[in-house]
Amino acid sequence: MIALGIILLVIGLLMRISGLWTIGVILAVVGPVIWVMGSVDRAVTGRRHSR
Repeated sequence: MIALGIILLVIGLLMRISGLWTIGVILAVVGPVIWVMGSVDRAVTGRRHSR
């Protein structure tokens, strides 16, 4: 999700497509938040992974 957000962000900036840029920013912000929540053993999007 983070990589996809960064890719869409760059493509949106280079092609001047504001929709892609906006989606890229959202994914680049939400991705790390979900990653951190999952790494502190919190159930994210209905899933709990045990290590």
